Amino acid sequence: MNENKKSVPRRADVPASLKWKLEQMYENDESWEQELSDVRALMEETKKYAGTLGNSSENLFEGLKKSDEVSRKMEHLFVYAKMRKDEDNRVSKYQAMTDRAQSVSVEVQSSLAYMIPEILSIPEDKIQEFLKENQDLSLYAFYLEEILRQKSHVLSKEEELILAQAGELAGAPKNIFGMINNADIKFPAIEDENGESIEVTKGRYVKFLESGDRRVRKDAFQALYSSYGKQKNTIGSTLNYSMKKDAFYAKVRKYPSALEASLDSDNIPVSVYDNLIKTVHEHLNSMYRYVDLRKKALGVDELHMYDLYTPIVKDAKMDIPYQEAKQKIKAGLAPLGEEYVSLLDKGFNEGWIDVHENEGKTSGAYSWGSYDSPPYVLLNYQDSINDLFTLAHEMGHSLHTYYANHHQPYPYAGYKIFVAEVASTVNEALLMEHLLGHLKEHNTRMYLLNHYLEQFRGTLFRQTMFAEFEKITHGKVESGEALTPELLNEIYLELNRKYYGPNIVIDEEIQLEWARIPHFYNAFYVYKYATGFSAAISLSQKILKEGTPAVQRYIDFLKKGGSDYPIELLKGAGVDMTTTQPIHQALQVFDKLLDELEKGL
Repeated sequence: MNENKKSVPRRADVPASLKWKLEQMYENDESWEQELSDVRALMEETKKYAGTLGNSSENLFEGLKKSDEVSRKMEHLFVYAKMRKDEDNRVSKYQAMTDRAQSVSVEVQSSLAYMIPEILSIPEDKIQEFLKENQDLSLYAFYLEEILRQKSHVLSKEEELILAQAGELAGAPKNIFGMINNADIKFPAIEDENGESIEVTKGRYVKFLESGDRRVRKDAFQALYSSYGKQKNTIGSTLNYSMKKDAFYAKVRKYPSALEASLDSDNIPVSVYDNLIKTVHEHLNSMYRYVDLRKKALGVDELHMYDLYTPIVKDAKMDIPYQEAKQKIKAGLAPLGEEYVSLLDKGFNEGWIDVHENEGKTSGAYSWGSYDSPPYVLLNYQDSINDLFTLAHEMGHSLHTYYANHHQPYPYAGYKIFVAEVASTVNEALLMEHLLGHLKEHNTRMYLLNHYLEQFRGTLFRQTMFAEFEKITHGKVESGEALTPELLNEIYLELNRKYYGPNIVIDEEIQLEWARIPHFYNAFYVYKYATGFSAAISLSQKILKEGTPAVQRYIDFLKKGGSDYPIELLKGAGVDMTTTQPIHQALQVFDKLLDELEKGL
């Protein structure tokens, strides 16, 4: 890090050229206030359609159109207020604006709550008649098809009201875990590399595990898991009831299992989930090879679970200033064609990106915006190789959003999580291939290979292990078994043995890792990271090998936004996630990278 970056600047001292331009959303805060008033008035108008949607195709169309109008404005209002707050969270004006936008957003959602139950009460043949007679209504054909597809799982109006009222209770396990995990749990202090006593926190834990000092890694590992061990009964019970809740909702909504209920929201066949686990199992020898290489590179007699995160290639000091990063990304993404690169340029030069850290700014990185705004990017750029990939990743999201917003009407611009990570990962994969193709310095090349292999380990292998854990545990709940902490430990330990193989010591503490994963309270979500990553690696390989035809299919996929089911969208791009082929292809790339790293170390 450069010396002049050690002190974090005030927002006012950051050059305008390195800040996003939110004035493209609202000229000033007064115009935001005016639009908030307009939304309140619009909300009253939407209520007039309640009870009338089935009367005529005109009413149905106008009701849907008015609903879109108020939702679109509300989204724009909320995004602006929240992003202003993210610039400096200490500014009370924007704290208040965000709170107000949140409150009005809840009011808007409540005012529109009648729509789906009312549409479902209209006989299906009547909706088909409406679509035939009213050309305007055809805009909503896919939207209506999606509602009707799940009709058999929607209950009566009264029952739906009861379920809605129970929503707060249903959220209890997740909220209780959140309080334990974020507020109550405390970790002991350990001695760092310099012998200083430092309290372990979740943020510091990752840094400790990356330490070159093995004693620090082990101490941090034991400190973290000993703390979760003390809470295992409470957290075990919380997770058990979260899964019972999943099973309850699936049963009430007439699904055979919680897994099927969860996947149906994206219209994903269960075979996609099962294929992911089965295919990764077939390639576990590749993970065992990687574990062996890590053991050899670290020069240890025994590899332990706390040795999995420390770099096996000493940090390549690649200092990449922001201006240079932009050029590298443009060069790396050149295979996507001139139009794509010119849109990257547009984003880089037209105030989409908030680049550097400043006092009070939200940490991390994201891509966000409304249908009517640029797809903005928040960064905290620090000139590292990770920051280079973060910029490429977030611009992948932003260009996906840009294409979708410019080629789809409002109802179909937003895309599902199942495809959301594809564009961002394609960008990272293409950038990585470009860097590997042009880097000659041996250590830097080895460092990048290790960096890439770690992405595969963390996203494809580890998230699939999580997915398998969810499937096993939900299955036990649904067959009436009690998920005791002992049983959870046993299942989790066995999965670690399966995924990491015989040449690593599966330390007893790792059996408690289930106790610290927040994603388990959002059932059957993590598999999407693994499928999205596989699809992206497969697509990036096609783009590099096939050229223009693959690029055209891919850009078309970006333009389609959420206008079809995720599986169909990806088929159009050239990957069929109902087969195992994309996962096999991604894992072949893993093998190829591993071959080179083995030879180079």
